[in-house]
Amino acid sequence: MDYLIRFSQSHETFRLPEIEALAVLEGVDLKVISYSLDSPFCIVRLASEDAARRLIRRSILAMSIHELWAHGPDLAAVHSAVKRDTSHLWPRYRTSSFKFSLDSYQGSRGSDAKVRIIESFSYLGFEGPIVMRGADEEFVLFEDWPFNASRLGIPEPKYFYFGRFLGGGARDLPKKHDLKKRRYISTTSMDAELALVTANLALAAPGKLVYDPFVGTGSFPIACAQFGALTFGSDIDGRSIRGDSKKRTLRGNFEQYGLLAGLGGMFTADLTNSPVRRTPLRFDGNGATGRLFDAVVCDPPYGVREGLKVLGVRDPEKSAGVELRGKEMYKSPDFIPPKKPFSFLAMLDTILQFSAQTLVDNGRLSFWMPTANDEDQEIPVPTHPYLEIVSVCTQTFNKWSRRLITYRRIPDAEVDQEAMKKREETKSVGKTADELNPFRKAYFNRFESDGASSSSRSQTPSQTTTPPPPPPTTEPASKT
Repeated sequence: MDYLIRFSQSHETFRLPEIEALAVLEGVDLKVISYSLDSPFCIVRLASEDAARRLIRRSILAMSIHELWAHGPDLAAVHSAVKRDTSHLWPRYRTSSFKFSLDSYQGSRGSDAKVRIIESFSYLGFEGPIVMRGADEEFVLFEDWPFNASRLGIPEPKYFYFGRFLGGGARDLPKKHDLKKRRYISTTSMDAELALVTANLALAAPGKLVYDPFVGTGSFPIACAQFGALTFGSDIDGRSIRGDSKKRTLRGNFEQYGLLAGLGGMFTADLTNSPVRRTPLRFDGNGATGRLFDAVVCDPPYGVREGLKVLGVRDPEKSAGVELRGKEMYKSPDFIPPKKPFSFLAMLDTILQFSAQTLVDNGRLSFWMPTANDEDQEIPVPTHPYLEIVSVCTQTFNKWSRRLITYRRIPDAEVDQEAMKKREETKSVGKTADELNPFRKAYFNRFESDGASSSSRSQTPSQTTTPPPPPPTTEPASKT
């Protein structure tokens, strides 16, 4: 049967990928019949009411799901379809308590008009009591109005949907995890709603192990633990994990939400020098032998405030004594390990390679990356022969965007061996922060071409010497 999903009209490119991920997680056979980014209404085909309820119950971007009785371009078409296709269902609800409501998207009606529309469904013959709260059944007429309909004086919606309410999503969770109420955050902690969506795309669930290699104050592990996963994380700067008091710590955040059971190990480490066991890539199809994680989730540092850094020294020959001193002093609380500039593109490749070596078969990698909106400066979506791109969701700002890219770990036996043989490691070109990070360079050039940027600087230097504020990421300022 067909069902109607009523989405929140926000983060439009994330909505369908989240629902498709939840279908995989719940083992639901999902077929999308009708969907548009411009509308919050989506028609899907599912096997049963139970499948519909399971599909929607932990969705962050879906408000509700309904058994779709009819839809059409006008109210007359809806009534005709209801009478033609659903009369056999009416006796089931004849004596149930019920409620009728209107949901008008981008439009509104007066109370008298609403009453007239509701009374036009009197032929359904329901005899039970009308209950405004806690009714056995709720029937909803959705109206999809043209944009700015009230101001333009448009009298009628462009489309109608009529259905029986089955269940709601988890729209309360972003409020529960609101960063304004969280004890410990950094200036760049990930928005709670998007962190929870990321957890859904990564298929976080009970019995699964999830790892965040740029954990910061724990936004992603907290979101994954909310859905029952056991979470682990690391950060190049251990201060972000330890916090500054007993409560203002990463652990304190888990305690705040009652999620300590989902807190695994958190440790200080650099992804390029990680102690996490990585399994050599192979082609014999030997399952997930030696691989640990069901999901890797992260928002790696963008390297805007400072150049991207990893552990090491820029010139080993000139810093021969640094490594020796590090081995002698690394246990000291005052020890700060040396860092060197690192290529942003190489970092993205490192995340993919690490995930390919640590994810179980069909495990997921979901990570955020920035890019310019200009096609000439756009950073392409990174690829890896062992990882299949599942979805690319985009959050657009002004001249730049950030993408949430989700991959599936392909079983060894299904990997294209020739593609793996041709794959070359990303070469770091240059030594300065701008040379190693094309996004950082484009950002401070205001995403203009080199010629346009130079011309602008020569004409109005006072307007171009101060860069725009740094973009939102989950990276603490100390690890950029």
